[in-house]
Amino acid sequence: MRAIWLVVLLCLGSSAFASDTDKIVGTWKLVSVMYEDAATKEKTPVLGAHPRGYQIATAKGRWLALVTGEGRPVPKTDEERAQALRTMISYTGGYRVEDGKVITKVEAAWNEAWVGGEQIRFIRFEGEDLLHIESPPMPHPNVNNKTVKVIVSWQRDDK
Repeated sequence: MRAIWLVVLLCLGSSAFASDTDKIVGTWKLVSVMYEDAATKEKTPVLGAHPRGYQIATAKGRWLALVTGEGRPVPKTDEERAQALRTMISYTGGYRVEDGKVITKVEAAWNEAWVGGEQIRFIRFEGEDLLHIESPPMPHPNVNNKTVKVIVSWQRDDK
């Protein structure tokens, strides 16, 4: 019986047993960004149906995420530049994975209030190629500090 289990384990391969730390490493293409209202649970695709962006996690612990809204025009005025800032999210720093969470020590960000702090996000995988990253409910600067949970979905894009 032990031999059968050994064969099953070998056939499944090591990826079936990869830790979240191993699975998160790579390049991920943005699929969607949803804000879930903490009070109503209503979900809104706040950056449009087709936002753009990438998230990169290196094996050595470097994190970079850039998200931009769908259909952003080239800004020509101060108000358009302010709107461009409101339709993006970006930060980088060292990261670690613990207990179903990715924790990034932010070194640079679109929102200066994040710099020097930690961003704690819950992670959930669907298979090996779909990653969901969720924030805890928090006031979000892009929605007038309304309390929302940000749910960002990514498709593996290791080219």
